[in-house]
Amino acid sequence: MGWSAKISSRAVVLSVASSLILSAAPLAAQSQLPNLPLPEHVTPGSGSLVIDQGLKISFEGFTEPRLDRARDRFLTQLSRETGILHWPEPTASQPHFVIHTEHASAAVEALGEDESYHLEVTPERVTLRAPNPLGILHGLQTFLQMVELTDHGYVVPSVTIDDKPRFPWRGLMIDTGRHFIPLDILRQNIDLMEASKLNVFHWHLSEDQGFRMESKIYPLLQGKGSDGLYYTQDQARELIAYARDRGIRVVPEFDMPAHAASWFVGYPQLASGAGPYSIIRKWGIFDPAMDPTRESTYQFLDRFLGEMTALFPDAYFHIGGDECNGKEWDANPRIQKFMHEHQLKDDAALQAYFTSRVEKLVTKYHKITVGWDEVLQPDTPRDVVIQSWRGQESLAVAARQGNRGILSWGYYLDLNQPASQHYGIDPLAGAAADLTPEQQKLILGGESAMWSEFMTPEIISGRIWPRAAAVAERLWSPQSVTDTASMYRRLAIFSERMPWYGLPSGAINRALVQRMIGNADPSSLLVLASVVEPPKEYTRESLATYGAYTPLNKLVDAVPAESQTAREFNELSAKIAAGNASPADFAQARRWLTIWRDNDATLQPLLAGSALTQELAPMSLNLKQTATIGLDALSSLEDHKPASSTVQEQQLSELKKLKAPQAVLLDAIVPGVEQLVQASSH
Repeated sequence: MGWSAKISSRAVVLSVASSLILSAAPLAAQSQLPNLPLPEHVTPGSGSLVIDQGLKISFEGFTEPRLDRARDRFLTQLSRETGILHWPEPTASQPHFVIHTEHASAAVEALGEDESYHLEVTPERVTLRAPNPLGILHGLQTFLQMVELTDHGYVVPSVTIDDKPRFPWRGLMIDTGRHFIPLDILRQNIDLMEASKLNVFHWHLSEDQGFRMESKIYPLLQGKGSDGLYYTQDQARELIAYARDRGIRVVPEFDMPAHAASWFVGYPQLASGAGPYSIIRKWGIFDPAMDPTRESTYQFLDRFLGEMTALFPDAYFHIGGDECNGKEWDANPRIQKFMHEHQLKDDAALQAYFTSRVEKLVTKYHKITVGWDEVLQPDTPRDVVIQSWRGQESLAVAARQGNRGILSWGYYLDLNQPASQHYGIDPLAGAAADLTPEQQKLILGGESAMWSEFMTPEIISGRIWPRAAAVAERLWSPQSVTDTASMYRRLAIFSERMPWYGLPSGAINRALVQRMIGNADPSSLLVLASVVEPPKEYTRESLATYGAYTPLNKLVDAVPAESQTAREFNELSAKIAAGNASPADFAQARRWLTIWRDNDATLQPLLAGSALTQELAPMSLNLKQTATIGLDALSSLEDHKPASSTVQEQQLSELKKLKAPQAVLLDAIVPGVEQLVQASSH
């Protein structure tokens, strides 16, 4: 016997049976755990620990103030999720929670530190052991995820867990250059990074649209290049300390030589063109680029890097390097002359020259350079870490050349892809699977990326989470953990915990929906919102005109990247189409389709009353038409009366049209209805 679970969108009821070492057991059993990411080794015990009276926590071995703060944060989070108040003084009735730490972690958290932990829960006590505080932080999060409500109260099942991460670099990149993201939102994301065992916050701090970090040596960087929206150095120090308390490194990125127009507003002498320069208010790849041929450029960067490397204690420093189109270089006769004299055959060679000079400056300040794919050239120093947005082949090329790498391709959260798509990408799959074992060791892990063209402070966290937790599992758990259905069940649990971190669950942002319609009843608009999704990849840019100050206050901004309801309907449709459905499955599909068909009559009058919702009228009609086709197909399947080929062709043709975006939204139930139609003629 082993773990058994009943998982819904609201609750998990978990029971524990006699001993079974899940690390050696079928993955189907291990995946019944509620935890995300899944631990490496799990041995269930007998019974459960009841925590209704709180916990008496004591420390053994090494102690430090960070551990005290971790205990207080743990108890606060436990209280939020259960309502159990923390007693100021321990009582005899409280179970004992012993935390044993062997020694300190590095003063500045280092890549590859031991993050392992051992957690043992019995009906009488809890023991958490780790070599250093990093493992303790992870073990506390594992315990929190196992708390469940039963008919005996709040309990944690008896279990023994031995756990450690698969990759040492498990990151989240947030772009604060295009849209400024306030510190409270960054802290919120760092809290959720701790909950999901991510350990690198990649802080993207400069873009064409804004330079976001205070420089005291070059004050015009933020003075003219930020619209007044930037972080002070004291705020940066506070955020670094906040992250360190949670076992998270902070790696800054200042993009160069391109994506740098905001630098040139205050310091045009850095640029390759004649100017004048201003903050760019649009999205895209633009011509302004630093001048790699002037010694004054490197003198400026030397002083700037000296200031910023002193501010950020992490050993790694990101210099960007992506998407330099070289047009300013091509148009500058002096730069062309320099290239000829130095036998630099093209713009890529000139950028390689620039990168090598900057890398030497970063090294001068005892930091390790990180850059995007474009910085990799045959003579790139082996110490430079390559962050790949191009894919696993690019990552493999870097490893074959001897450079360490981080995968971000496949983990771009701003592209609104489903969690399953991110979950299916592995840093050591594809071309990387053919590397030698020594070359594979050069792949450090991966990073989710949230570029902020279509993200403002009120919506960015809801687009990052919960999908970033799926990436976190891919980077933490054993490579054999690949059950997508299990991931979605546990992702729903993770999502239901998000409100205790100050975020709506992974569903619709109801406050934004209500704001769109004023005081009107939002029920029918929420029905529509529950089954639409933002467009995928880079489609949104072609559907409307956007700039840095375009309001992002429409329905496309209020809905999650992936509709859970639509996904469940599409899975149900696949089951029906395959002939594996029960009468209850048919009934559920009919209930959903009927609601979606009938919703248009209620919603249409409401949409006309708001300038923010008028554009949704075609999408509401779209949903009605899709559901109507679905009901026809469902009736054919239920009644065993196949539709004619003519009817089927007409319906599939109509569904193809209904797939097209309306109001910058996708009708996410179309794929499920297509499956029903395709099966209805058999």
